[in-house]
Amino acid sequence: MLTQSLRRSVGAACLVLATTLAAGCTSSSGQDGGTDSSTDTVSAAVVTVTPAESAAPISPQSPVRVDVAKGTLTSVTLTNPDGKVIPGIITPDQTSWKPGEPLGYGKTYTLAVAAVDNIGRETTANSTVTTLDPGNQTRAYLRTTGGAEISDGGTYGVGIVAAVHFDEPIGDRVAAEKSLTVTTTPKVQGSWYWLDDQNVHWRPREYYQPGTEVTVSANIYGAQLGNGLYGQQDDEVSFRIGDSHVSISDDNTKMVTVYENGRAIREMPTSMGRGGTETIGNTTLHFWTQPGTYTVLDKANPVIMDSSTYGLPINSRLGYKETINWATRISNDGIYLHELESSVWAQGNTNTSHGCLNLNPSNARWFYEFSQPGDVVEIRNTGGEPLDVWQNGDWGVPWDQWLAGSALS
Repeated sequence: MLTQSLRRSVGAACLVLATTLAAGCTSSSGQDGGTDSSTDTVSAAVVTVTPAESAAPISPQSPVRVDVAKGTLTSVTLTNPDGKVIPGIITPDQTSWKPGEPLGYGKTYTLAVAAVDNIGRETTANSTVTTLDPGNQTRAYLRTTGGAEISDGGTYGVGIVAAVHFDEPIGDRVAAEKSLTVTTTPKVQGSWYWLDDQNVHWRPREYYQPGTEVTVSANIYGAQLGNGLYGQQDDEVSFRIGDSHVSISDDNTKMVTVYENGRAIREMPTSMGRGGTETIGNTTLHFWTQPGTYTVLDKANPVIMDSSTYGLPINSRLGYKETINWATRISNDGIYLHELESSVWAQGNTNTSHGCLNLNPSNARWFYEFSQPGDVVEIRNTGGEPLDVWQNGDWGVPWDQWLAGSALS
């Protein structure tokens, strides 16, 4: 019979096997007290191991299991090359077993099995299981569109877009996307959109509702992702959607109106991009605040703004390098809402900046302290090309086009 720690309890869903199951022994004799015949000593239990002994190396995702017919399992021990016994899970009727944790890459495990039939006759089986050793692996990093890691347990704005960055190019986008999941409470409609072979974003069709709980999972360990590339490890992060913060900057009025949960709570005069272009060598730079739907990426106080970082020399006609306070970033190419006291005269009436939204010190500090990553900032009625996805323009992609960007579309 089973040891005390592994006896089945009524209604138990499964038993975890971390050690060898112990089997009791029975014997039978003929009517005259003689020994069993050779037929009587052969167990009727039949053990099957998957994968079979001669199988090629398997992915750690592939099923490993032990089954017995016409009997019950009394001992299953799976041991890694370092001598560690892998815990397992057995069905309540003790007829099937599987590992209780993922196997490692590039390892050979030894498997020892014992079972008895319904009158206690024992049979044993020994086998090995070898896992493949990938030549290349990739990890999926769970980030915001600004490149920061999503904070587990953090709070984000209603426009937050989840970004997954693979540190190797993906050869099979379908397999990779099938390994990525986003679950929300309450449930919302959303989809993945591939920017390139290493970056894929997920957003809902509409802004989140405040209070929504979101979990992003990359279950790629053991998955074949194309061209011999395998997933390195699984990653998961959960976060919550905070109050709705939507700010609208309209160039017709040169005002930024801030809404909290649908109610206007502040109006701030601004001076946006002056427009026009400047050609430096073979590069043409523009100075518009591009129209589109942005989100807050991060913020810093102060931040060093240096025009040479995007190709405009500091000593050129429009070049600059300044220390700027209360700077809230909304694009990947350096658009901020920030303090600039020297342009207060223009705020609300004239566009003078290189593309940022200038605010007076009081408004810039208030917006900085009010904002959270994922808050929405809509720029309306300005010149220049619409905001592109790589700049943080995910919300500007029409929904049917966003759906078409999924590898599963």
